[in-house]
Amino acid sequence: MKNMEPSMRAAFLPGNCSVDLRTLPTPHPQHGEVLLRVKASTICGSDIRCIYREHLGKGPERYQGVVAGHEPSGQIVEVGPGCRRFAVSDRVIVYHISGCGVCNDCRRGYMISCTNEKYRRAYGWQRHGGMADYMIAEEKDLIALADELSYADGAQIACGFGTVYEAIEKIGVNGDHSVLITGLGPVGLAAAALCRKLGAQLVIGIDIVPERLELAQSLTLCDFVLAAGPDNVTQVRDLTHNYGVERAIDCSANPAARATAIRASRKWGRIAFVGEGGTVEFNPSPDIIHDQKTIYGSWVTSTWLMEELVERLVRWNLHPADIITHRFALEDAAGAYALMASGKCGKVAVCSDEELTFK
Repeated sequence: MKNMEPSMRAAFLPGNCSVDLRTLPTPHPQHGEVLLRVKASTICGSDIRCIYREHLGKGPERYQGVVAGHEPSGQIVEVGPGCRRFAVSDRVIVYHISGCGVCNDCRRGYMISCTNEKYRRAYGWQRHGGMADYMIAEEKDLIALADELSYADGAQIACGFGTVYEAIEKIGVNGDHSVLITGLGPVGLAAAALCRKLGAQLVIGIDIVPERLELAQSLTLCDFVLAAGPDNVTQVRDLTHNYGVERAIDCSANPAARATAIRASRKWGRIAFVGEGGTVEFNPSPDIIHDQKTIYGSWVTSTWLMEELVERLVRWNLHPADIITHRFALEDAAGAYALMASGKCGKVAVCSDEELTFK
């Protein structure tokens, strides 16, 4: 690889709906670490909700004033001592939470649930993330990116697609099922794309933003899209011969949408809550107990399921980057975050090199 520049640009989020672009020394990896040339780093809804608009996190999970971005992928340009698997030039995705590696959850691959407050640090939240020309990552946090997938595909896998793949695996989606997805932001669009490939018989999407409904239709991810409103449960039942859907996935965190996901599900239905924040009200007996329904909570995914997802995406010829509607250079990161905060888009990516010029 060519010699790295001695300095790099990096984006920080002050918490007042702005981006602070700074110049920093290019770091070098220590034991068990690699240095990546970041090729694509996408923006997550949690970045907008908890960091960009204002800093909402508390305690060890708060944003600690580091380089933003927890959805990066890139190419290794330098390897520190002690690395065992990856080498210079390898293409990788960064699993966005670095755990202690030895607690029960980390040993299962769920570093998102690492219980060690000292060592659990999320990229872009408590340690420097991917909104920069280069970033340091621990080798144990890396997922190999197949040659058939782009770096922008990899950035999508790092959080959004990995997160909904976990939820879909929990509730089980196959060709026998109709699926309702409430919230057609990037995570909801990812859920629809994956349910399609898993053979879902009918996919129904609900959102309040017209641009998102149009995007879901233009990408043919949903069979029907419905504008969010008080008649959604009736509409879903009308589309399913009054039975309701077998599976529902809430990606909205909206109280009404969550209630719709529950009530539009049929008997023995399974519902996954993926969207962060917000509340929900339901009546346990008629809404859940009497109809034998199950609600699953699902938070991010594991390293092993993320590796499995990469394999399946290649097999399915499914490219997560297809739901990226806008790409920005790092120097235009302020515009990227502002657009993502507006909600009038699909996924927004900050890219470099070949990913920025992708058509």
